[in-house]
Amino acid sequence: MQEKSDVQREEQEPQPTYNIENIVATVILQNNLDLNLIETRIPDVEYNPDQFPGLVYRMQQPKVTALIFKSGKMVVTGAKSVMELVQAVKKILKTLIEKGIPIQGRPQIQIQNIVASANLHVFIDLERAAEVLENSMYEPEQFPGLICRLKKPRVVLLIFNSGKMVITGAKREEEVREAVFTVYKILKERGCIRKPLY
Repeated sequence: MQEKSDVQREEQEPQPTYNIENIVATVILQNNLDLNLIETRIPDVEYNPDQFPGLVYRMQQPKVTALIFKSGKMVVTGAKSVMELVQAVKKILKTLIEKGIPIQGRPQIQIQNIVASANLHVFIDLERAAEVLENSMYEPEQFPGLICRLKKPRVVLLIFNSGKMVITGAKREEEVREAVFTVYKILKERGCIRKPLY
């Protein structure tokens, strides 16, 4: 009977949830780009070389911003998933080609940083967590959260006593999930969790 109640309690326990908020990626094209030509042919771009060397292209669907440089390098931000990022890059390149801007070869997409938010749905004792989590720092008079640098996956987590977290530095979506559940498991096993929020 005891075993059954433990299993039921396990099932009722809230599980961590997470959302990808932003993916920052670089896209490398095989040829240089004429930014003046792009500006004259695509109406909704911003190009002011005196203030910034790149051209700013804001898309509405999917909602991403691309910084385009004459070297053929682009920095794309704002995508909420890798699939959305790839769709956005394809759409940008298709628009450039349709407007008569030459694009050579296949673009290389490299994810630089995935920023995510997470909720463990429990209160966390941050002072205890700072003792049990390796490579962590907690100085509440300077910053209300605990900063934890994981080695595997190689990400940085900001952990708050409300159970909310911010994850930065991931290169793949799976790394976000791995980081969230790894930290949750350590906090739970080492007695850093106070109680569920509901």
